[in-house]
Amino acid sequence: MLRLIRTELIKQLRRPRTWVALGFVVIVPIIITIALKTNPPDLNSGRLRGGGGDGRGAGFFYMATQSGLLVPVAVLRVMSEFFLVVIVCLFAGDAVASEAGWGNLRFLLTRPISRSRLLVAKLIVAAFYGLLATVLIAVSGLVVGGLTFGFKALSIPQLGLSQSVGTVLGNLGLAVLVATWGIAGVAAFGFMLSTMMDNSAGAIMGAVGLYIVTSILGAIDSLGAIRYGFPAYYSGTWSDLFRGSGFTDDMWRNVLVQIPYVLVFVGIGFWWFRRKDVLS
Repeated sequence: MLRLIRTELIKQLRRPRTWVALGFVVIVPIIITIALKTNPPDLNSGRLRGGGGDGRGAGFFYMATQSGLLVPVAVLRVMSEFFLVVIVCLFAGDAVASEAGWGNLRFLLTRPISRSRLLVAKLIVAAFYGLLATVLIAVSGLVVGGLTFGFKALSIPQLGLSQSVGTVLGNLGLAVLVATWGIAGVAAFGFMLSTMMDNSAGAIMGAVGLYIVTSILGAIDSLGAIRYGFPAYYSGTWSDLFRGSGFTDDMWRNVLVQIPYVLVFVGIGFWWFRRKDVLS
């Protein structure tokens, strides 16, 4: 099994679209840092826009100019709204459908490997690269942000915010995990579609479409409590870690709401693929 996973990891790493996707998540934090350095936001303009637009604390763009440790937080907050979702769905939706599209799937299944083991390997690899994309956002932002604004503790007395370097780094590591897991339900849907389609673009766009639709519906107050069950409703709650709120109830809801989506979509994908008549 480990050999199969290693083979899939290397196969994905050799594909140009992997390098393009990972290259973008490294370059974007650099561009945003340059923009913050040349045109830094003030405290008032940062209250609503940079921190997610909810008015619960200072904008992360302003906070990033006070400590380079907050640059990856600001970048992750922006990119997790859509761009990171596309990257994660790219790896999930491409997992099986790309093999079928290239005509390699029948060849893979001729090896003495069960379909379930092949799917497990591809699911692990897709999850690994999705997490790697989020980690690269944080690392790139941390390096360029620290070099630009300094690796110093967060201290903004006007807002009552104060976190040591160790606390910020610990929260950043936790934020990376929670932010990635917050896309798991949507990514699982893309993986399910990947087992059903011979076109990876359809699986990727289907997963992204689910995210867009549920995000729009989640903003409609008239839907009431139904919104709380949408996979993307709590996806941005990890940012509470840097507002002095700690691991909030909404963050726990974000963790828990993904579980049924992952189990159902991945389960359907395995069920479908094990019974699928592979012709490509």
